[in-house]
Amino acid sequence: MARIAIGGFGHETNCFVPMRTDYDYYVRGGEMPPLARHEEVVERTTGATFGMSGFLDAVDARHELVPLIWGHGGAGGYITDDCFERIVCELVGMLSQAMPVDAVYLDLHGAMCSLTHEDAEGEVLRRVRACVGPDIPVVVSLDYHGNITEAMVELTDGMAVYLTYPHIDRQGTGSRAAMILERVLRDGIPSGRAIRRIPFLLPLNFQCTLIEPSKGIVDASVAGEGGEILDLCYAAGFPPSDLHECGPAVVCHAYSQDAADAAADSLAAMVTSSESDFAEPLMEPDEAVTEAMRIAETADKPVVIADTQDNPGCGGTCDTTGLLEALVRHDAQGVAMCVMWDAEAAKAAHAAGEGAEITVDLGGKHGPEGVVPFHGTFTVTALTDGRFVTTGRSIGGRRIDIGPTALLTIGGVSIVVASKRMQAYDQDIFRHISVAPEKQKILALKSTCHFRADFDPIAEKTLVVLAPGAHIVDSTKYPFQHLRDGVRLLPNGPVFAQRA
Repeated sequence: MARIAIGGFGHETNCFVPMRTDYDYYVRGGEMPPLARHEEVVERTTGATFGMSGFLDAVDARHELVPLIWGHGGAGGYITDDCFERIVCELVGMLSQAMPVDAVYLDLHGAMCSLTHEDAEGEVLRRVRACVGPDIPVVVSLDYHGNITEAMVELTDGMAVYLTYPHIDRQGTGSRAAMILERVLRDGIPSGRAIRRIPFLLPLNFQCTLIEPSKGIVDASVAGEGGEILDLCYAAGFPPSDLHECGPAVVCHAYSQDAADAAADSLAAMVTSSESDFAEPLMEPDEAVTEAMRIAETADKPVVIADTQDNPGCGGTCDTTGLLEALVRHDAQGVAMCVMWDAEAAKAAHAAGEGAEITVDLGGKHGPEGVVPFHGTFTVTALTDGRFVTTGRSIGGRRIDIGPTALLTIGGVSIVVASKRMQAYDQDIFRHISVAPEKQKILALKSTCHFRADFDPIAEKTLVVLAPGAHIVDSTKYPFQHLRDGVRLLPNGPVFAQRA
């Protein structure tokens, strides 16, 4: 039996949006559970779809678990120093009080940046390692979009990274982390570690594991584990995080350095040889809307338009209006859109009541530059408190609270307007407000890829639109300050060099 400390601190940081992610954002929750301590960690993650959930499912019941603190802030702008220090200091303080422990499991993300620490997870692990010393195993689970750093590899003894995008194996990744930790407890800390950084950035639109080449790469990572190889991981990276080691990477922990190097070299070569194969068609708003309307005329299923640059799961504001403007401009019919973040509009709709008409400036309140509110008169079609439980493949079983929510209709377009940001992961966002997504002609979703897990089965076709938004798909447009020289900003794209 082992005494295992468990905890987590997650965030996917878009360093190029003006908003900041503060401590209160973790405390309040919404799309994610509120910040949890001690037994609350187990209560709020058991049966859900987090790495911690899967770890709890799979860890040997004979072990004694010591829950510390756990919180996930989704995606957004830089973590404030106040937020980072309060959560990490509490995590390490709890860990120090729990000593001695035989092992540590942390449910992290891999693309967190605070205002002071560009490699925020590396700093978390540095402090944890300083607390427990070099001989206590530390195992982590990470998101597929992690920017894995040398510090993260050196300070851990095992690692599990999501194998899917859209992420349908968050829980499974936590279970794999539990199995990795079991082996480390049995066989000892692995002596070999290797990281291979891929020489190009990979936009999220090109990272989907439902198709090649990403599908084959993650399959090869799984096939490469076993024997001396404790774990062989591929993380596709998160380009909007501004740090020196941003981008895809291959990582291996093994029971010899030769084995770690050979496995990492082989998988990295597979990724780099596939550089030209990473691609997806991208459309302008008017082009996407007219094409969707054309297809919808004869389709039996809805056409999906993915508003990828306003994806809050990538740090988008979730309130840009470019796609909405195009839909109204072309008089599109049978359209349902989600989610538009506008607490003021939702409040006005609740005050007016169902069936009323309200004239508001919808969305466009949080940038980026050039994005303006959509002024119009809307019918309040439906109202909810924004609380529901998801059932889809990506985040099934999660208790959601996006605050007072309204369905506002203008012409042939109905918009789910919420008081908190949320990516369009799941059909239940529509269903909880009496919209049957499968009966619509067009579904406009503020998402990049996660929607595919739940919406692909009901979609006639999916179009990806580049309406203005904070999640810029083209990495050449990011004003990097910390990225290393020599990395290609896109597959086969220009090489980055710091400006003199």
